[in-house]
Amino acid sequence: MLDRTTPPPVRQLSEFSIALPERKVMKNGMPLNIIHAGTEDVVRFDILIGGGQWNQEQPLQAMFTNRMLREGAGDLTSSQIAEKLDYYGAWLELSSSVNYGFITLYSLNKYFARTLAVITEMVKAPLFPAKELSVVADTNKQQFLVNSTRVEMIARKQLNMALFGPQHPFGRYAVVEDYDRITPEVLRSFYQKYYHSGNCSVYVSGKVTPEVIHCIEDNLGNDTWGQVTEKPETKSIAPERTLEKQIFIEREDALQSSLKMGGFVMDRQHPDFLKARVMVTLFGGYFGSRLMSNIREDKGYTYGIGAGIVSYPDTGILVISTEADNEYINPIITEVYREMDKLCNDLVPQEELEMVKNYMLGDLCRAYEGPFSLSDAWIYIETAGLDDSFFIRSLDAIRSITEEEIRTLAQRYFCKENLIEVIAGKKV
Repeated sequence: MLDRTTPPPVRQLSEFSIALPERKVMKNGMPLNIIHAGTEDVVRFDILIGGGQWNQEQPLQAMFTNRMLREGAGDLTSSQIAEKLDYYGAWLELSSSVNYGFITLYSLNKYFARTLAVITEMVKAPLFPAKELSVVADTNKQQFLVNSTRVEMIARKQLNMALFGPQHPFGRYAVVEDYDRITPEVLRSFYQKYYHSGNCSVYVSGKVTPEVIHCIEDNLGNDTWGQVTEKPETKSIAPERTLEKQIFIEREDALQSSLKMGGFVMDRQHPDFLKARVMVTLFGGYFGSRLMSNIREDKGYTYGIGAGIVSYPDTGILVISTEADNEYINPIITEVYREMDKLCNDLVPQEELEMVKNYMLGDLCRAYEGPFSLSDAWIYIETAGLDDSFFIRSLDAIRSITEEEIRTLAQRYFCKENLIEVIAGKKV
């Protein structure tokens, strides 16, 4: 009989492989990345546009340009676009990031030609109608006003402003008046500069048939479209970091305070990045981390606390984040620094390091096990400017890191003097 009192042995991942996409260049020069994976008759289709928050001339311009694509295009109204996609069982997502815009379509293979035709109209001939823009802007404005009262949002914005400075794209945030400054002309200006066949790439994953590929080429890959110019250059802007060590934003109605601690570390291209992620995961990146064990489990100061490296173009930020009763914020800061000191001074026990390695290896497998998550993986590679060996190097870094390397990395990057402490909430 099975002995249920003895847990099964923990084994490290022995093999890991992630399939490379098949890469083509269509007739008009647009890259097409094909990921053959999955057995169900469904595909995921992504268009990446090389323009985001970094490139906009005024706040909200990139986000609303992307968001308004579904509000009318060619001969289709917003309701007709929604009805067609719904009728064919498709799902559309529009989003934008620091330096990219994204259009993502999930569609059944048998209806892909019809659903892609709708997406093609949206991409090539958006209308940016004033009436719909007014409604969308007002809805987003109300959501902005609600979010502006949340201490977590207040602290997050304030930390970025303190690190980058108000003139930097990553330290400059929209205010409520900016929603009234968005006009169809503002969106058309951004669209004309960035939405064209010379500045986009395509990913398709799932059960990708020759018919699906031909459909993409016929709709988007044969002729140039948009006002094609050279890809815009992204100019590097130096951050203007505040000299303040601690920043407090008072919210009298706050039930809890939000704490964000952050400072600059390495970017994703740095040789230390992959192993530093292991060190930060051990410190505060999963449920069994040092911060969780001490501040949640032992002290009971908070329900959760986490740490991670937030990557931006050209840099990265080590961020520690939690929410807690106002009276516990200063003790939490003390314990965060105490845990940093421990990692700087003491070697991590082998058993604890093995647990973190197994967690990260398992997380790596889960992240790339499905056909659509493979799209996310390779889109990340493109948008982050990484090479194809990144995933294998990630695996090697997790497997090979030692207790001595953990301590060395902590000594190198856990500089308490460089961390800014931002607290949003009520004074004790």
